[in-house]
Amino acid sequence: MFVSMQSQYNLLYREEGREMFPLYADQGVGLIPWSPLARRRLTRDWDATSPRGRTDERSRTLYRDTDREIVEQVTAVADARGVSRAQVALAWVYTNPQVDSAIVGVTKASHLSEALAALDLELTDTEVAQLVRAYYPREFTA
Repeated sequence: MFVSMQSQYNLLYREEGREMFPLYADQGVGLIPWSPLARRRLTRDWDATSPRGRTDERSRTLYRDTDREIVEQVTAVADARGVSRAQVALAWVYTNPQVDSAIVGVTKASHLSEALAALDLELTDTEVAQLVRAYYPREFTA
């Protein structure tokens, strides 16, 4: 019997949430999302580059240029709140009651601080709507 699942779940990719999350809830299965910051795409300007971004072929198939608007909305909410983009993106993940915890890649002390601070950031319904409105369904990628 499964007790938890690890699914990709973030503002840029949340396809499994439509069908699988209700099943997890029904069966009492916890959810521990991976890549809640979308390989840090949600934490920097869309056109910014990183060593990983230049070499990670998988990122090119996961995210699309149309996701830029979502990243811009994360920035807008973060700026209005005076918090980091990572805090906003993680706080959004935690708005889903099915999420028990998230797998956050930490390579700097500041990453851990942001992840912990996100637990105390409560987004308003208006902010959540602002963050999700530009998303459109896409094909599943494994």
